Amino acid sequence: MRCKSLVPNIVTYNSLIDGLCKSGRISCAQDLLVEMHESGQSPNLVTYSMLLDALCKIQHLDEAIALFQKIIDKGCRPNAYMCSILLNGLCKCGRLRTAREFFEHLLVNNYCLNVVTYNIMISGLAKEGSIDEAAALFSKMKGNGCLPDAVSYETIIRGLLARNKNEQAVNLLHEMISEGLLTNNSEKDSKFMTPCEVRQILEWETFSSNQTKNVD
Repeated sequence: MRCKSLVPNIVTYNSLIDGLCKSGRISCAQDLLVEMHESGQSPNLVTYSMLLDALCKIQHLDEAIALFQKIIDKGCRPNAYMCSILLNGLCKCGRLRTAREFFEHLLVNNYCLNVVTYNIMISGLAKEGSIDEAAALFSKMKGNGCLPDAVSYETIIRGLLARNKNEQAVNLLHEMISEGLLTNNSEKDSKFMTPCEVRQILEWETFSSNQTKNVD
């Protein structure tokens, strides 16, 4: 392309970087990023997102963190999608402490986080057994103006049930139903509770209520 005096634009560079990242040639993609800077072509958030995602997928998390900081140092403000990529990478690799610190940094610095970002952190906490902390974050997201979705509710409900906190789980299930968030997608997506699971939770509530009446 350069032999024909054609200068690649941002779309061309992004296409090349995307292909390199998807084929696992991350170092080549990073070299291309350097070439972009040297040719005066500024990478955009799409460029950085692809590299960030590729680094997280191969678990090069320290490099991903360094890239995230580099993006900020260059005067770009990462969007919610980019924040979610790094947070998800940290949680999936078991670096929960770093994930906590990163998430807190995002909140303190007023990053515009969405429900996906919150769900990643809630899921990471729940999987590590920190269900009380996950539930606290679930409540906090409402106060921060981010409404929980079905995934938010079901992650907390499953975590509560795993810790035998059945009453709290039942209360959240009723809240979820009242919000119209109980879906019928359980056959298509494993994230969602099956009708059988919902029935079992409600049956426990009925059993618990009858037991209380019998004691009285």
